[in-house]
Amino acid sequence: MSNDIPIKQWTAKRKASVVMGIVKGKTMVAEVVRQRDLTVSEVEGWIDEAQRNMENGLRARPKDIREQYESDLWETKGALGEAHLQINALKKVAPPARRGRELVRSLQVEMAQEGRKVSLAKLCRRLGFPRRSLCYRCKSAT
Repeated sequence: MSNDIPIKQWTAKRKASVVMGIVKGKTMVAEVVRQRDLTVSEVEGWIDEAQRNMENGLRARPKDIREQYESDLWETKGALGEAHLQINALKKVAPPARRGRELVRSLQVEMAQEGRKVSLAKLCRRLGFPRRSLCYRCKSAT
């Protein structure tokens, strides 16, 4: 491949050539990025994809592409399900505003005692509490 003509469409063969050059140590990622006007994430993505497919190719009974995608999809759905359960559990144990205010303030005090000074706004963001409900008390009509 000559460096004079810019490549507009990266075929699998061209990508494989670039990845093999990097793997064999003939070139570096930074050099390919600079010469071919690519991003580092693109080239690293090609390398990651090559590694995944290489593992499958070296198996005694390699999976076909459909099996690979179904396996990846199954793992992704499992991770999504776990995250959904965690979110629901956190919503159920989230304290109401009055108790939340006390919780956040006590966490802030404990962290300050450990030498880590954290703002109330940052703690609220991390815990998922609306800061307004913790900082401002409702003024009920008398």
